[in-house]
Amino acid sequence: MDEMIRKRLHWHSRRGMWELDLLLLPFLEQRFDALSEQDKALYVELLAEEDQDLFVWLMKRDPCGNEDYQRLIDMVIANAEHGERDQFKGL
Repeated sequence: MDEMIRKRLHWHSRRGMWELDLLLLPFLEQRFDALSEQDKALYVELLAEEDQDLFVWLMKRDPCGNEDYQRLIDMVIANAEHGERDQFKGL
């Protein structure tokens, strides 16, 4: 991946809420490169959402209502809950 794109993604994964940083940054570093091109584009779209919405979705307070986003959100949550283990089987 182009270094400039990586830096931009890192910057956009840093949010105004510490809780979001703790979920998004590790996902970017640990899992992003293994995503399909479609899921990579979806992650970029997800980052355009408001922090308040991301917080509610990532803290499992409400589903987001978008199936594709929810699948990716579930991956981010699974990465945070299980770290380096291979938790994406079946998602």
